[in-house]
Amino acid sequence: MRSTAKTVIQSPPSDVAARVDATDWAQAIGDLDGQGSAVLKGLLSPDECRALAALYPDDNKFRSRIVMGRHGFGRGEYKYFAYPLPDLIAELRPALYAQLHGIANRWNETMGIDIRYPASHQAFLKRCHDAGQTRPTPLLLQYEAGDYNCLHQDLYGEHVFPLQVAILLSEPERDFTGGEFVLTEQRPRMQSRAEVVALRQGDAVAFAVHHRPVQGTRGFYRVNLRHGVSRLRSGHRHTLGVIFHDAK
Repeated sequence: MRSTAKTVIQSPPSDVAARVDATDWAQAIGDLDGQGSAVLKGLLSPDECRALAALYPDDNKFRSRIVMGRHGFGRGEYKYFAYPLPDLIAELRPALYAQLHGIANRWNETMGIDIRYPASHQAFLKRCHDAGQTRPTPLLLQYEAGDYNCLHQDLYGEHVFPLQVAILLSEPERDFTGGEFVLTEQRPRMQSRAEVVALRQGDAVAFAVHHRPVQGTRGFYRVNLRHGVSRLRSGHRHTLGVIFHDAK
């Protein structure tokens, strides 16, 4: 299994970038603007999903392991990858960032936030590293029956890229039941709105990390978002989280 994972993850860089570029970004941008999330279908192949999930027992690939119950985060666990990242993740991160940084800049402008993001992910990481945010944040999450992830935001430091991506590595109904991705949105003076995002194996969801602009009767205002995973009823579920800022 380990040698198979190595073969799949070291796929040609242009293959992963081409799949990202082939996504219907016009639809994705519309969904992000309209609801704070967008599904990117079939971003990874089943073989790539299985190979990434198979990395979980290999502690040499990771910098730390978090057991959620010890911190009040929910139930289940996850591990943060160490640098150098596996090839597939190292290619996905800048390819996705290149498509998302324009949305991030437009959102900040609309919300009156002065921060702007450079065109390349490497330049943004330099900004993070210069501020002491040097620890990689891509992570692999593992859930079993009864596990869940409380609603949260992945911030990690002063420099935060306002969008992130989660990719489902397991197949619903075959590998697990339950375990839906959940996004909540809190608008001023209103009750929270919940969105359940349906994913299949290899699908990704891009979503707002912290807040996003929403058009109101008096112009745009900020809404606050959190995300999590509902309780797994059976089986095992693995997810790849692609966060674009590094951590202190």
